[in-house]
Amino acid sequence: MNAANDLNPAQLRSLLHFYADAGVEWLLEEEAVDRIAEFEAMRAARGMQAPRETAPAPQQATRPAPARQEQSRAAAPAPNVLPNVAIPDSQAVAEAEFAAGSARSLEELRTAMEAFNGCNLKTSARCLVFAAGNAKPSVMVIGAMPNADDDRDGQPFSGRQGTMLDRMLAGIGLDRADLLLSNVVPWRPPGNRPPSQREADICRPFIERQIALAEPNHLLILGNFAARFLLRSSDTIHQLRGEWREVAISGRTIPAFATLHPQDLVTAPVSKRLVWQDLLAFRAGLRA
Repeated sequence: MNAANDLNPAQLRSLLHFYADAGVEWLLEEEAVDRIAEFEAMRAARGMQAPRETAPAPQQATRPAPARQEQSRAAAPAPNVLPNVAIPDSQAVAEAEFAAGSARSLEELRTAMEAFNGCNLKTSARCLVFAAGNAKPSVMVIGAMPNADDDRDGQPFSGRQGTMLDRMLAGIGLDRADLLLSNVVPWRPPGNRPPSQREADICRPFIERQIALAEPNHLLILGNFAARFLLRSSDTIHQLRGEWREVAISGRTIPAFATLHPQDLVTAPVSKRLVWQDLLAFRAGLRA
């Protein structure tokens, strides 16, 4: 195994990118610590203290003095409760609402999101993956979150899932250049884990503002997370897919249609039949 100082800058950068794609968020110790030896030493120390601790004086065994009880309580260590720094609080949600509401164009919104530091996902992602495509589309396509390819390229629906989406759209006569593509969450969660509820709450003002500024006539929602989020439903994608619904954004009611995410087709090609049925129904709705 090579040490970091044996690598040139390009090799070290590639290694760090590999760790980021694998979900590594923090580097802990500069030197290795033998935790097994440390545990054995602690256990040995406790064993040596055990006889003294298990042989209390007679008066302690019968009735400890009140002062000694108070001293014991004061000496007891407080519970080691660590703040959950990975989840934004309500103040961060309010700041996201203010930043999103202040934007008067998609470009201003992008600038506001790049300057926003209230979401912990930004600290582990390489970049903001903002909406891409036609700024005033007839159809806006919305997925859940960026994956490793999106995070690397800075564009939504890159890599294999992007190729699959292009095929899905081409099948009903659509091209991504004519649409606006985005995600509910604009920063890639570490290891592609699902966003937490608080993380989704803090990102809601941004995606809703994108929709309001783009003013699409129709929404195509991809995947379980995005469908439940935008349709505000606890149903699964298999219950929500294949039917026209409505999404209310900034006083507008927009027809919305949900189907499986392109990544679902990459991992389970058998689902293509269901998606093809959905896309035909979506195309029919566009022409109605």
